[in-house]
Amino acid sequence: MFRNQYDNDASTWSPQGRIFQVEYASEAVKQGSAVVGLRSKDNVVLVAAKRSPNELASYQKKIIRIDDHMGIAVAGLTSDARVLSNYLRTESIRSKMVYGRALPVGRAVNAIGDKAQTNTQDYGRRPYGVGLLVIGQDETGPHLYEFSPSGIVSEYYAYSIGARSQSARTYLERHFESFENLSLNELIAQGLRALRDTLQQGKQLDTLNTSIGFVGKDSKMTILDGEATQAYLDLLDEEDSGAMDTE
Repeated sequence: MFRNQYDNDASTWSPQGRIFQVEYASEAVKQGSAVVGLRSKDNVVLVAAKRSPNELASYQKKIIRIDDHMGIAVAGLTSDARVLSNYLRTESIRSKMVYGRALPVGRAVNAIGDKAQTNTQDYGRRPYGVGLLVIGQDETGPHLYEFSPSGIVSEYYAYSIGARSQSARTYLERHFESFENLSLNELIAQGLRALRDTLQQGKQLDTLNTSIGFVGKDSKMTILDGEATQAYLDLLDEEDSGAMDTE
């Protein structure tokens, strides 16, 4: 991509029908470390690879709790993700105060989609440089949505965004039909396998760079970091060892 006369703002179309500022924002999503989401009939899971800016810094937060029934994983510009997460929290509180019920997941995602679309239409604004995977549980069951800087939202059985996420999507496309009846632990293990495919050569998932979030019919939104992820990483290692023994 390169600078041209049609990319000065997000309200100018190119002759080819493209809005370059939106495309540039989508490129920012691809620069973030990968996140993976997948769901079964009872649970929905997020797994994320955390990244540290340098050796002296802590790992950045990748999964954010919105409410007891909803959470998000981010890839891209973290400051933009913070703005959108605060907006979702406000909308969730408003739903409880006005209607006396938790905010439906689909309505929440459409709300941030509308908010992002405004930035692609009004002069002087810029698109949000972040992509989100939104998980939640409401009266219609578990849900997984993807939000992109263009304001488009889509629901998925499984999906991945961020750097080298195509490798994870390839794994998910091959196995998503088996996710429907998996237990929570099995679903997390499948997510970790997909996430592992996005790592650079020589890198491994460990307690420092792995984050896990889940919500379901019998569980509130839960985020696991640090040593709390070790049990699930051990499950992954055990299954890999079993596969090698079978061979």
